[in-house]
Amino acid sequence: MEAILLSDLILPRLVPDSGESLQNQIAQCIQRCVLDGLLKVGHRMPSTRALASQLKVSRITVLRVYERLTSEGYLSASVGSGTYVADTFAQRGPRERPTPTATGISRRGAQIVSSTQGLVQLEGAFVPGVADISQFPFHVWQRLQNRYLRKEFNMLTGYGAGGGYMPLRRALASYLRISRGVQCEPEQVIITAGTHQSLDLCARMLTDHGGTAATEDPCHWGIPTVLRAAGLEVLACKLDDEGVVLDEATLAASPKLLVATPSHQYPSGTVMSLKRRTELLRLAHERDFWILEDDYDSEFHYDERPLPSLQGLDTHGRVLYMGTFSKVLYPGLRMSYVVVPPALADAFATSLAQLFRPGQITTHAAMADFITSGHFAAHVRTMRGVYAERRATLLDSFSRHLGRAATLSGGRAGLHLQCHFDPALDVGALVAEGAALKLSLRELQYYQIEAGQPNGLVLGYGGVPTEQINEKVALLAQCHERLMG
Repeated sequence: MEAILLSDLILPRLVPDSGESLQNQIAQCIQRCVLDGLLKVGHRMPSTRALASQLKVSRITVLRVYERLTSEGYLSASVGSGTYVADTFAQRGPRERPTPTATGISRRGAQIVSSTQGLVQLEGAFVPGVADISQFPFHVWQRLQNRYLRKEFNMLTGYGAGGGYMPLRRALASYLRISRGVQCEPEQVIITAGTHQSLDLCARMLTDHGGTAATEDPCHWGIPTVLRAAGLEVLACKLDDEGVVLDEATLAASPKLLVATPSHQYPSGTVMSLKRRTELLRLAHERDFWILEDDYDSEFHYDERPLPSLQGLDTHGRVLYMGTFSKVLYPGLRMSYVVVPPALADAFATSLAQLFRPGQITTHAAMADFITSGHFAAHVRTMRGVYAERRATLLDSFSRHLGRAATLSGGRAGLHLQCHFDPALDVGALVAEGAALKLSLRELQYYQIEAGQPNGLVLGYGGVPTEQINEKVALLAQCHERLMG
């Protein structure tokens, strides 16, 4: 099978009458496939006999190709094991991520490909928003999924009904009513493929192209990207100690949407006061705009029980509540939800089916069982203790290694802290210094819509083992000391 696939890559590139030997042509084809990433590092190459048979050349030709590419570092041979694709990039040093470029794309497309903040390194210390999957009960999850991958459940392998799998919507409605004070019935819960899709669906359904949306500044990098991709102008709203501020200039622009994170502002960690929540709900009703409440990590709180959801206080049906499983289970699951007011439920369910043709219903069924059988709540309790310990360790390490050189905020909930430094510090240089020590540091400016706010970092601790935190903070402190002299 491997020989057939590789020959399909090589044969169209061979030119028998070119005057160049087949050996050279085959070697150049394999070399190009390695460099382009079509043949991944560690990929086992087919035997010389099998590949020669598929290419209809002599075995000695393929044998000499393998010997040549091995000597040049593209392949590596192991006696008794086989021939594998070598890590040529490790030999030549790290690659820089290319800046996406394209010709002929729209202005909207250019905005999307220029917003690559979320596409940098996704693991290590201290990537924000990354959960620790090492303690996830995969054995339970696999058993629940396998149950629905049998023939008697083949009705779940087609497209999903509008809104998602109803048993999952029932389980979520019950969970949200108890844990977050959300007022909802199962029909109001719309299952989506990630928060970006939830946000995109809300923007399409509640605004017209060319309209205006407001969001907190700073905020998650994906929010302005998705809103602009939906054809909206984005207004940046400042923050104070009570949460997002809607000033007269913002209200005068008549935004149709406000995206907010009242329970744990991203990334500052501010918890919106009850007074500010009441004020926002009043303005939404009087000025006729919708509030998208992103409650992205409310399961993880440490100092005290958080305020109930903003949606639970809404008496006029102006709040849409968004949540996700990415922070609790694992990000690649790509399963989120949005709770819409009753008057919008049918329209949203229909539009979800029209635009995105939802599927993965067997996974929805497994998730419904995971919640109703108590595994979800048990996992949340376990991870809340793990993350609380990591948060405490991070705070203690910063105090010992950096002292007054850094100020941390946002420690009451979530999986990250916001860190501010002296304005004289070149944070970009700090990020570069940290990268050389395998620290993945995110600048606060990547989350800012408008420049001019304090410099700093957003530090995620969810995916960093507790025993490694002190060592990583010590490395960060060394970088800081070198830069500050």
